[in-house]
Amino acid sequence: DPVVEKNLIDLIKKVKETRAHAGIGYDGDADRIGVVDEDGGIVWGDKLMIIFARDILKGRETERPTFVGEVKCSQVMYDEINRLGGRAIMWKTGHSLIKSKMKEEHALLAGEMSGHIFFADRYFGYDDAIYASLRLLEIIKKSGEPYSTKALLSGVPVTVSTPEIRLDCPDEVKFKIVDKAKEAFKEFPSIDIDGIRILFDSGWALIRASNTQPALVLRFEAKDEKRLSEIKGFVEERLKKIINSI
Repeated sequence: DPVVEKNLIDLIKKVKETRAHAGIGYDGDADRIGVVDEDGGIVWGDKLMIIFARDILKGRETERPTFVGEVKCSQVMYDEINRLGGRAIMWKTGHSLIKSKMKEEHALLAGEMSGHIFFADRYFGYDDAIYASLRLLEIIKKSGEPYSTKALLSGVPVTVSTPEIRLDCPDEVKFKIVDKAKEAFKEFPSIDIDGIRILFDSGWALIRASNTQPALVLRFEAKDEKRLSEIKGFVEERLKKIINSI
């Protein structure tokens, strides 16, 4: 898995040793990509989407091309694509679901935090990590010297977020818990296309049922560590009460 941090330790070490401009890793069938910048920082899937969208949108702003992300992606990604003249759509997690939505919306690019990146721009609309890495190298080359992967994200607002948090939960109750969460957080604005993404001032929280495992999936993002801790603590406390009630 190229987006699990421990799996990137050797890649990060080699990038630093060789002073490389980027490090790239794949999963076993090369449909998922993991990237680290020249300092060894991990460039997650939503940040890769920003890099690719910025390149695709150059000179095409008036066309308002469509891009598809998933519910775990940073709000910064959606905001940046829209700011640049694109149309960013949030959709359900799952590479087959994302691919279908991409075709439905005639999107030029789609992607997930898991490293599945789908190019319809100059390509065939499926998740080919080798092709994605070539597009990244092309963008780095076009940016000119001194080459920098990190610089491709200049100007992007900095937020803090948790990794994907998985809580073991039997298949027969995980969807019930999500339904109860939708009711429990109804005083807040939310997005419920896949679980519930609860929108707070300066941050958000996600509670969804895993598509593939007996688990609940949580993720949190906020403007700073203090706000992240507040949101995470509030949501987890209320979620614990829901779980204990079932």
